Formats: sequence, C-alpha cells, structure tokens
Amino acid sequence: MKRTIKYVSVCLVTAMALSACSDQFLQDKRNFDDVNTDVYNTMEGANARLNDIYAWSLPQSVSLNWKYPSCGLNDLAGMSTEEYSGFGDGKSASFVSEVVELSSMSSGVSVPDLFKGGNDNIQEMAWGRIRNINDFIAGITGSTLEESEKNIMLGQAYFLRAWCYYNLVKWYGGVPIVTEVLEPVEGSFTPRSSAKACIEFMLSDLELSASLLEGKTWGSDDWGRVTAGTALALKGRILLMWASPLFNRANDQTRWTTAYQEMKADLEKIKACGYGLYKSGSNVNGSDFAAQFTQQGFNPEAVFVSLFNNKAGNSDPDQRTNTWENSIRPRNTQGSGMRASAMLVDMFPMKDGRIPASAANHYYKLAAANPSSFTDDIYNYPFMNRDPRFYHTFGLPGFRWAYNGNASEADENNPSDGANYTLWNYAWYTSTDDAGKAEGTAYYGDNLKDNGNGVYVRKKSDDLDINSASLYNYVATKRVNGGPFHSGAQLIELRYAEVLLNLAEVACGAGDLGAAADYLQQVRDRAGVPAYSNLSDQAVCMSAILYERQVELAYEGKRFDDMRRWMLFDGGTAAALAEVPGGAPSTWKLTGWGGNTCEWLGFLPMNGQRRDNMEFKTKSPNEIGGKNGTAADDPLLRSGWTRPAGVNIKSATFDADLESLRDNVYAVYLERKKKIGDGRDDVTKAEQHIHFRPQYYFLGFPQSVSEKNVGLPQTIGWQDANNGGAYGTFDPLAE
Repeated sequence: MKRTIKYVSVCLVTAMALSACSDQFLQDKRNFDDVNTDVYNTMEGANARLNDIYAWSLPQSVSLNWKYPSCGLNDLAGMSTEEYSGFGDGKSASFVSEVVELSSMSSGVSVPDLFKGGNDNIQEMAWGRIRNINDFIAGITGSTLEESEKNIMLGQAYFLRAWCYYNLVKWYGGVPIVTEVLEPVEGSFTPRSSAKACIEFMLSDLELSASLLEGKTWGSDDWGRVTAGTALALKGRILLMWASPLFNRANDQTRWTTAYQEMKADLEKIKACGYGLYKSGSNVNGSDFAAQFTQQGFNPEAVFVSLFNNKAGNSDPDQRTNTWENSIRPRNTQGSGMRASAMLVDMFPMKDGRIPASAANHYYKLAAANPSSFTDDIYNYPFMNRDPRFYHTFGLPGFRWAYNGNASEADENNPSDGANYTLWNYAWYTSTDDAGKAEGTAYYGDNLKDNGNGVYVRKKSDDLDINSASLYNYVATKRVNGGPFHSGAQLIELRYAEVLLNLAEVACGAGDLGAAADYLQQVRDRAGVPAYSNLSDQAVCMSAILYERQVELAYEGKRFDDMRRWMLFDGGTAAALAEVPGGAPSTWKLTGWGGNTCEWLGFLPMNGQRRDNMEFKTKSPNEIGGKNGTAADDPLLRSGWTRPAGVNIKSATFDADLESLRDNVYAVYLERKKKIGDGRDDVTKAEQHIHFRPQYYFLGFPQSVSEKNVGLPQTIGWQDANNGGAYGTFDPLAE
C-alpha cells in the first residue's frame, strides 16, 4: 500500500502541545493528529490522542461511505434491501439496478470506493485511521505509562483497529494487514491477505482487547468507551460472518460449532459487563423496544455506541449531534422524511409474531410450518393486528408522532402543536387522470404539499409519547447543521438484541435448535410476541432467525449485510455464478445448503422482484384538491369532515383505537394506492426488477484506487485498471 500510505504519513510529523481533554468522553473533541512520541508519556496526552481516534472511527448517523457503515438511511445499502425502493438516477451507484452494471473502470458507473476514501486528509481515508491506531499502539507500548494504564489504552485501540478492518473485510474479503506505521517510501508495501488471514487477525485483536479490558468498568464521564463485552460482541459478529455462506461455501460445520462454543461462553462475559435487553418494567405496546434508542447515560442495550450532544450553534466546536431525527421526521415538522418500502410494511409480522398470509411467499417454509392466526386485510389496513414493533417502525396517517417543538415558528402553515402532532399524510390529486396513475403527483395536507411519503420510517424516533424528556434541542427557525432536531440520542451500532440473534444463528447452524429457539425468543419476549409453534427443522429455524433480524434490526443498517452473508439475492446458485465477468473460480461454488441458500431456507430470492411504495389517497368524490397543503386544499376537510384524535401508541385503549381508525377513517375516506418505487423504462414504462450481480458479493477496487495502489491485485469479477482492463485474479476465498 505504498502509494496510499504516502498520502497520510506526512500528517504525523509536526509536534504540538495538547490541551486537557474534557471529562465528557466523546462530546468534546479536537484534532490531535499532529503529535510526537512524547504525547504518549502522560495520561492526558494519551487520552487526547485516543479520543481523537474514537471520534474518527465511531459510526455516525450518515449514509454509507468509506468512513462509516450504513446506519439505516436510504443509502446505497438500505436501497438494496426490502427497507427502501429505488435504483437511483442511473448515473450513480446502485447494487440492485438491472439496467446499470457497476464498473471498476472510470468509463462506467463506478463501483463505490469503500476501501480507501479521500487522498489529502487522514480522516478521509480508511487507511489513515488504521495508521493512526497503529501509531497509537506503538506509542503507548513504548511509553513510560504504568503497565495497567497501558493495558486499558491498548485494549481500546485493538478493538478500534479490528472495527476498522471489519468494515473493509466484509466488503472485500481480503485486504492488506498493516500493523506498523509505514513510512512514505517506495519500499513500503503490504500485499493483500486472504479473507481467512484477515478474519484471524481481527479475532486476535478482539481477544487481546477483551483480555486487556477484562474487569474494567467506566464511570459516567467515560460511558461510551468500549469494554471487554464490546470486543467479544464484535468477535461474535465476525465469527458469524465467517460461518455464513458468503465465506463458507461448503458449509464447513466446524466453523458453526466453533462460533457457537466461543460465543456461548462469551455471552456470560458480555452480560458481566452490564449488557442486556433494555427493559423498563412498564412496557406498553412495545414501548421498551422504542425507548431503548432514547436513553441517556448507561444503556444496557448499547454494546457498541456513538454518543452525541444537542448543541445547536453553528460556531460551537463541540457540536456533535445525531442527525437521525432530522432525517425521518415529516417535512411539516422541519424534518426531511424517509419513505418506507411497501414490501417491508407488508412483510412485517402479525400480532402473533408470524408472517402475514399476503407475504408468506417471502419465507415460504417458515410460513407453512408456522401459519399466522390473524387473517385481517393488511393490504387496506396495514396497521391492524401487527407486531408491536410495527407501530414504532412505520408512520401512517392517523397516528400521533409527538415531538417537543413548534414547527409553525418556521412556517405559519405547519402544525403548531408538536406535543399533540398527528401524522395526516393522506393524499389527493388535482385531476382524476393523475389520481388513476401510479406516477401521478400527489398532494398532502398540513403543509406537506407534495412531500407526504405515504408511509414514513419511524424507527429510532425520539417520540414524545415514549420519551417525555426529549434528547433534542428543537430550533425550528434555525435550520443549522442539517435541521431543527439537534439530538443527543445515542446511535447504537451493536446492541444486545443482535448479540442474542447472532448466538441464535450459530446455535442453529451448529444443530442446537432448542438453544437457538431460546435465544430467539428472548428478543421476541421483549417485543411482546409469542413463540413459534414449530422450529424443529433446521432450515425453518434459520429462516425464523433471519426473519427476526429483518424485523428487530430494521432501519439500523444491518439487513444488507445479512442478505450478502446468506446470498439472498440469487441463492449463490451455479447459474448465478456463471454471470461473474471473467469467470468464477471453483472456490466460489456453493456446495453446502443444497447449492442454493434461498431454496434451502425457503426464501424468495430478491433478484427478479421489485419494491413499490404505498400511499393512502382520499376516495371519490373527495379525491380532487389543491396543491398548497392548506385546509382549503384538503378535499376531506373542505367537505366538512372533522379529523379524530390521533392513535396514541401508549394508549390503554390502543386496540380499540386501531379499530376506530380502520372503521371510521380508512374504510370510509381512504384507499390504498400503489406508488412507483423501483424504476421503469422512461419510454415504454416497462417495470424494472432487482438484479444484484454475483460479483457484487465481493467488491472490486474502482480505478481511482487501483491507480494509487499499483501493487494490489484486483478482485475476481472486476476489471483491473493497472492491467489493461483485464479481469482481476485475487480470490478472497482462496487460502
């Protein structure tokens, strides 16, 4: 990696004095990249350096890029799953477009660079952060600090290095393993290692981290730092990834049993660090599930977490706000709003925790073995008799979504009473012609105008009905730094529910179906859904776990990783592998799971499907209105209709309120309408379908990366800009 390292190594040669670090860890940061070795001889200096590394390594509430993993936004990863729809504009990257194939050459639509990043800023480069961590490890190791002080510092650094590598290896399989601070000279080069070597390296770092941090607890000023439990939880995620079909094409049982034995033993150590499912003791209609995302201070669910503050000043150097609330809140609260795919809305479980009949073809083995006892019409009334998590994941017309603020301060036409805000995003049209078209422009009331989104993503929201002491500073008249919700809510990258689901999955893979069902049910119990009646078949049990992951972890940036791990786009079939440009090696052939993971699981492959959206439009004769989103434009209000109170998720009469919403609003005034989600041909209007190409399971380097790393071989299935465009030779699965 000589040419990449050359860009970043010069950032570390200037010595500087360091000011004291704030006691409030992760909420007071400066840039401490330019240091000399003396900085590591004091706890003050070493902590400042470590805090800076944390700041640039921790996940953020932003779209997937080379610095950060997806956090659940409608980014490249999210739009490759059931959570969102759309293939983009045809000019930018999409993993699931059937008409645009990503290329590693600059002449085409480029495969995203998730390997290197920017050239001129150490924080803008994945390998710059790894270099900083290696510098820190060397500096602390050679420092004059006490051995116990060194251990605590190093334990955190080894975790952060493994975390950075995990975010490379999951995309590329094998990457260079760099453990020293390389100098910017021609001889500084590290070859690309196999996936197996990278897995072993990450596991070694995490085991070392856990041993160095064993028994270490953090006070309130240091809450958010990694612990031994954090290291072991990430270790479990990596062991699961290594056992999964993407890396384990032959279904080697030793990987499953090893992962199960180690993760089962590690669970007790994780729990000993204070981690567990968040429970308040007063769970109402899934309120504990929602409240876990709005905790301050120690949160047992938050095994690996980024902390934020709610400072709203543009000039405040300490501002570090979570932008998620801005992203999901409707436009008439001054948010941006994100539209949920109708596919996931329809797939979500019923109140008995099972798949609705209308979506049973997605997990057909699981649905056949465990049919739902609810037969309500979820097409027209998707909110009836659903899993309690449904109401905390999606926002539909007629539901309260209270917040602490007043959006009319920014626009007098916005609803003013945030504490009683109800989402009334039903749609109407300005002509009967538009009303009959899936692509017709809809308009919405309460000043939403043409931005009503049909069904909103509500997951992880700081709902005033759930959290009466909101974590955000609402500044409606000052859309500074992205919006009015300057939130200090935690961003949980790895939570305890995932730890249990990871363990359930490896238990199932190892053949201990009883234990797998027990771990699975712990998560479902917190959600308030009953157990499955039949998980005696391994494929059905595994399918249930993957379905639970899809529901429990929705809009947290985890689904695309799961779909890649299990090759759920095409099942990993021989026919699919035949599409790999330049040919796929024998190591890529899936010989386990009957040669088709989708068929083995009983899962409908994503390839060939499409995701559309839904809205609820006003029925004739009240389907024609105006464009301005005022009461005079709203055909229902204009007709004299009075809106009822919004449904409160925490109401003691919740079920009766749902029935009233169905019978008195939806059944009388509203009807579901399809809205175009995934693309169509501009001329013929023919619908396009998902097509994830098999070479995307392991990404190649875009030309900009290859040209600055001339010694690194290109991944199989991708053209090599350093070799005249010939297809790559690096096999991530070769040992």
